Amino acid sequence: MALRKYKPMTAGTRWRIGNAYAEITTNEPEKSLVEKKGGTGGRNAQGRRSMRYIGGGHAKMYRLVDFKRNKKDIPAKVASIEYDPNRTTFIALLNYADGEKRYILAPQGLQVGAEVISGDSVAPELGNALMLKNMPLGTVVHNIEMQPGQGGKIARSAGTSAQLSNKEERYAVLKMPSGELRKVLINCYATVGVASNSDHNLQSMGKAGRNRWKGIKPRNRGVAMNPVDHPMGGGEGRASGGHPRSRTGKYAKGLKTRKHKGSDKLIIQRKNGKKLANK
Repeated sequence: MALRKYKPMTAGTRWRIGNAYAEITTNEPEKSLVEKKGGTGGRNAQGRRSMRYIGGGHAKMYRLVDFKRNKKDIPAKVASIEYDPNRTTFIALLNYADGEKRYILAPQGLQVGAEVISGDSVAPELGNALMLKNMPLGTVVHNIEMQPGQGGKIARSAGTSAQLSNKEERYAVLKMPSGELRKVLINCYATVGVASNSDHNLQSMGKAGRNRWKGIKPRNRGVAMNPVDHPMGGGEGRASGGHPRSRTGKYAKGLKTRKHKGSDKLIIQRKNGKKLANK
C-alpha cells in the first residue's frame, strides 16, 4: 500500500497524509451487492440520544461481504479490488465459475485476475479459505471463525492477521494480532493472508472536517464540563479533574473491566504475556 503526503496548499492539507489507493481498480461497486444503509445519529428507537458525538456524515451504501466463504470447491476469479466506506480493509469482487458474484475481504497482495477457492481440501494459498486443521503450522490467516459455519469474526480490519502456532485434538492455537494466544475449534474456516490496507493506521486526517464527513462530531473533554455533567468537571481555573474516569464514574487508565467469560478457558496467554491456568 502507498500513502500520499499532500502539499501544504491549505490548512487542511498541511498535515494530511492520505491513502494513494494504488490497489483500487474501480470506483463503481457491483450494484447487485449493495444495499441502502441508514444512520441513527446516535438516537435510539424512542428518538432520544443514547450515544453522544455521532451525527451527520456522508451517505454510504453497504457492501454485502461474504464472511462465511461457504461457496466450496468452486473456483473464482478476482474481478476488482474496491474501497469499502464501511470498513478499513479493501474488498475484492469475485466472479465464480457458475456466474455468481460475491465480495470478500481482500488480502494483501491479491491481484486482479488471480484465482481463489474455498473448501476442505484446497491448497493453503493467498486468498483461499479452508479449515485450520488443513493448514500447515506458521500459516498467517485473517477472517477467522470462532464457531464452525458462523462466519469470520477475528482479524478483519486493515493489516491484521493471526498466526497458526499449534494444533491440538479439537483446537488450533492462534497467536492473535494483540499477542494473545487463543484456542479456536480446529474445524473453523479462515482465509490465508494478511488483511489489506496495512498502512491505514499511518494516515492523518489533516483537519476536523474530515471526521465530520465520517459522521464523528467534536468530543469535548470531561474537565471542561460542569460537575453536574461529568465527574471530572468543575473546579476553579484549569483544575486537573482528578483521576481519569468515564462519564459514569468508571476509572480509566488500568482498571480491569473484563468479567468472567465462558471463553476464558480458551485463552492460553493474555496480550500482556500473563499465562492463564487451564480451567
